[in-house]
Amino acid sequence: MQKKIILIGGPGSGKSSVLKQLKSFGFHCMEEISREITIRAQKDGIEQLFLTKPILFSKLLLQGRTEQYLKASNSNTNLIFFDRGLPDIHAYLDYTNEKYPSYFKENSKKYRYDYVFIFKPWKEIFVTDGERYESFKEAKIINTHIEKSYKDLNYSLIEVPFDTVENRSNFILNWLKRNL
Repeated sequence: MQKKIILIGGPGSGKSSVLKQLKSFGFHCMEEISREITIRAQKDGIEQLFLTKPILFSKLLLQGRTEQYLKASNSNTNLIFFDRGLPDIHAYLDYTNEKYPSYFKENSKKYRYDYVFIFKPWKEIFVTDGERYESFKEAKIINTHIEKSYKDLNYSLIEVPFDTVENRSNFILNWLKRNL
């Protein structure tokens, strides 16, 4: 039976690096798509779409993440890893105090993940770039909203310890091996 495993946490906490490592091990991985949306908007002259049009950005993200989820569901792969999920969308909107339509949370209830691994903010690896504009202080606040969104949906969060990318990846795989 297929298991959907999600990696969550604030910006710059190491999720994408671990996902890349898991992919190199041959696992099926769904990469974060918010960078794609941001880069596309920047090409159209909008520096930070989420900051200027958060609902539009979030709708595009909802569409993309729902497509990822459905694509994963239709695959023959037993384990599928996701870099962020649907609840992250309303967590970010909550962070900005943006009012948003109820379908954001409804989709989070409809499309569920099996295991949730959380990456806590880690100052030593945190960097900003052209798509990541948040400060470390903001990343910690965002992480709080992300944790709350998943806990409100009755997910159990498995904390990934601070360590090398390889050791963090192995922690996840060893946990899954013991618990599947």
